[in-house]
Amino acid sequence: MRTGALQAAARPTAWRLAARPWPRAGMAGFAGVAAALGLAPWGLWWLTLPAVALALVLRDHAATRGGAFLTGWAFGAGWFGLGLSWIVEPFFVDAARHGWMAPFAILLLCGGLALFWGAAFAAAHRRGGALLVALWVAAEMARGVVFTGFPWAMPGHVFIDTPVAQLAALGGAPLLTLIALGLPAAALAIGRSLWLAVPALACAGAWVALDPGPAPAPDADAPVVRLVQPNAVQALKWDPDWQPVFHERLMRLTGQGAVPDLVVWPETALPWLLDQSGEALAQGVAAARGAPLALGIQRREAARYYNSAIVVDAAGEIVSLYDKTHLVPFGEYIPFGEVAARFGIHGLAASEGGGYTPGPGLHPVAVPGIGLALPLICYEGIFAREINAAAATGALRPRLMLLMTNDAWFGTVSGPYQHFAQARLRAIEQRMPMARVANTGVTGMIDAQGRVTARIGLGETGAVDAALPPRGPAPGYARWGDAPVLAALLLMGLAGMRRNRLDRGRAGA
Repeated sequence: MRTGALQAAARPTAWRLAARPWPRAGMAGFAGVAAALGLAPWGLWWLTLPAVALALVLRDHAATRGGAFLTGWAFGAGWFGLGLSWIVEPFFVDAARHGWMAPFAILLLCGGLALFWGAAFAAAHRRGGALLVALWVAAEMARGVVFTGFPWAMPGHVFIDTPVAQLAALGGAPLLTLIALGLPAAALAIGRSLWLAVPALACAGAWVALDPGPAPAPDADAPVVRLVQPNAVQALKWDPDWQPVFHERLMRLTGQGAVPDLVVWPETALPWLLDQSGEALAQGVAAARGAPLALGIQRREAARYYNSAIVVDAAGEIVSLYDKTHLVPFGEYIPFGEVAARFGIHGLAASEGGGYTPGPGLHPVAVPGIGLALPLICYEGIFAREINAAAATGALRPRLMLLMTNDAWFGTVSGPYQHFAQARLRAIEQRMPMARVANTGVTGMIDAQGRVTARIGLGETGAVDAALPPRGPAPGYARWGDAPVLAALLLMGLAGMRRNRLDRGRAGA
């Protein structure tokens, strides 16, 4: 008894606290916040790795499955609490109408997403790190699908601004997540004294091997794309007194300088429905001076409303039309919206209780003088699986991705930067350039290696002419999707379970 008491007293205070559920949960929550600093705009990826290692150590102190769940949930709550803190911003655009929803949004969303992590920790209780990592990555992949999916702020996203991101061409964000979670687990398995050295050496090696270097000079005959950012502040975007101001900006920025090969405006660039925008479109065509014009606009068909993108040619004819398919829950539509509307609950970006109607699916559209483009409207840019399905690898493979968004909803701290970072990841996964145009920023041209070749910053008014970078051949991720990573997770899980049985057998012997 006395010897045991002395040993307990000799333990570090932190580890004694870690043996108790709620102090351990507090430590895990703090570690989750620190880990989230690896996301944009902070980019402290080197802080994410030791924070993940701390979470793995803390889960070893959980005596029960429930304690393991609480540890994983708390780590996830801290991660999502900081990483998705921007989620309250849309509710304050019209605070009188929607502000009361903000606390519920941050608590329910972050707490709900953390359940995926808690479940992985609970399922791997008293089992090896390999099984936990496999289940954790699988939970993140499931998070991108369940309840229409929300694959934002995945752990692998901390590598987007590093050369490690080039591995996304092989396995997408799930492979990067496997690296972000697997490196700390492997380091701890090798020896706790080396837990900093192994991830550092691995990342240093990847830095050298995978760094694509600076973007090369554009081809002399590359098409020139004009990206127009009118900077229409969301609180004023639909104000009748400000609508002419923002429209004049679009016309002026579109008509300046030499004539480009394509002009792109952002999501809902015009504040009127398509059938009410004849004059405004004619002015835009005139300002484009013969260049095709791609823009986001709302349209109505019978009693249904669509968030759409159109391409207009030099004669003012609509040559391509795309209706947004993956709508934002509680933003562009409310589940059971007509019932909710009776209680005054509407989607943030829709004036009708039912909100927008989804289109038939992602598909390439024709852009005169450019070729095929894959249009993406805002939220659709985060769904790699859907983009994979739409970006064919044969003759119908698009020349570029064309993302139109209105990130003014996301505030000015982290949301727009995280959304832009994910656009860079999509370009790497497809080895396809992306022209991304945002209402208030960040706007930019992204090449097939995820490098930004032209950019307009957040909150700026302007236009930039960017040469369209070349498209690369379809990489592994574009061809095989998540299948290789899923196979690797299955093997890791089986190996982890087998190792656990062997350890129990030796202990019984």
